[in-house]
Amino acid sequence: MEQRATGLLRAKGLRSTAQRRAVLTALDGHPHSTAAELESRIGVAADASPSAGSLSRQGLYNVLDDLARARLIRCIEPAGSPTRYELRVGDNHHHLVCRSCGRIEDVDCTVGHAPCLTPENDRGFAVDEAEIIWWGVCADCRPARG
Repeated sequence: MEQRATGLLRAKGLRSTAQRRAVLTALDGHPHSTAAELESRIGVAADASPSAGSLSRQGLYNVLDDLARARLIRCIEPAGSPTRYELRVGDNHHHLVCRSCGRIEDVDCTVGHAPCLTPENDRGFAVDEAEIIWWGVCADCRPARG
């Protein structure tokens, strides 16, 4: 993933820093990660020195912001949950969220091309994305809820 991360960053006109590559690598295979989960995976230090190539907590948030603005990662914000980050961008997929355990699953867009939903009145907007979150109880939690 490290080399792929370098290519992705350069394709978006971003410098390929160790911190940015670390975040992209930490997200690989871990969709819907929170900043705290990424922090744990990367090993963020409270007193990290950017010159040493390590990542501080504030640095992590700065990198996440940079990557989201460049559309290298996607942020989702389910109600009552911290912001989640994922590498799957550009395909306008949606999400299922379990009310019991918080598990999040991707749901592919099934109607046409992005944004795959058309507002009745776009009020002059050039709509290019739709975000839907379906809430329910996953199969693992249903028996426990009776």
